[in-house]
Amino acid sequence: MLAIGPDVPAALRPLFTEVVEALKALRTPGAPTPLYACAIAALPPPQAWPRCVVLVTDLNILAHSDGSHWIRQDTGGAI
Repeated sequence: MLAIGPDVPAALRPLFTEVVEALKALRTPGAPTPLYACAIAALPPPQAWPRCVVLVTDLNILAHSDGSHWIRQDTGGAI
């Protein structure tokens, strides 16, 4: 569980509280989250983003990284 320790200075407590709440929201989203969108030429290396999804804007498709390639969701082929 994330918590702010008793030794944190009072001036930093609001900032740390905001960070802790943001981390909690990332851990358990309560609603859909925005999807990273980019063109084919700007796709990040798939090795850096295994099991992640992007919206490929110039193809208007979703793709996921299998750790080696970005895989199109419409055909299953590599981009």
